[in-house]
Amino acid sequence: MTDKILEVRGLTKTYGGEKKPGAKQPTPTLDVLKGIDIDIYRGDVVCLIGPSGCGKSTFLRCLNRLEIPSSGSIKFEGTEVDEAHIDAVRQKMGMVFQHFNLFPHLTVKKNLELAPTLLKLKDKQAISDKADELLARVGLSDKADAYPKSLSGGQQQRIAIARALAMDPDVILFDEPTSALDPEMVGEVLELMKELAHTGITMLVVTHEMGFAREVSNRVIFIDDGKIQEDEPPQELFTNPKHPRLKAFLSKML
Repeated sequence: MTDKILEVRGLTKTYGGEKKPGAKQPTPTLDVLKGIDIDIYRGDVVCLIGPSGCGKSTFLRCLNRLEIPSSGSIKFEGTEVDEAHIDAVRQKMGMVFQHFNLFPHLTVKKNLELAPTLLKLKDKQAISDKADELLARVGLSDKADAYPKSLSGGQQQRIAIARALAMDPDVILFDEPTSALDPEMVGEVLELMKELAHTGITMLVVTHEMGFAREVSNRVIFIDDGKIQEDEPPQELFTNPKHPRLKAFLSKML
């Protein structure tokens, strides 16, 4: 694969350091990302693993500026991801959150139609047809007129994935998409994500599901202490971990 879709260089993120009114000292700083360099290629399915608090989710959220990087550069399909270009970038970079983030006052189908309608991506009928197609794809056609609160967690997450797909994205970011689910609902979401991976869409997945990472991804990246410590095909990373922290992490997870 030679078609680069994401290029990240020198990415850092530091929290704190602000001088609040009346305070003698700035707030303490916390360096969460400490210089991330990575290239992602079209069709990659990349799983990001590592201990809680290591910077995985912060990295993902910097890619679409839900978090503003402290320094470094991000290019998406050759375009700088900055304030001037972020709206165009987000149209092609979908995101699925840990807690679904569906609009509770809208029906399931309206949740899928909202963003394409606001952005006038297609005419009304085409947007409706696309929503119907996606509901069928995630196995929830019968829930089109339901409201999110009536759905199980697994169903809500499948709708959240369908909503991301409604924008016809080139890449989807998944931020721990199963960690808020009851164990019996995890499988249905992972199965849908496996199906997606087989379509060739580019996926970056922050996850603690090591079986999914081993089976579905073509790259697994271990992040610890705000840095990429290993970036390998799953077979290599899981059977021959090199970094001592990765060995310790896997010994607890597998």
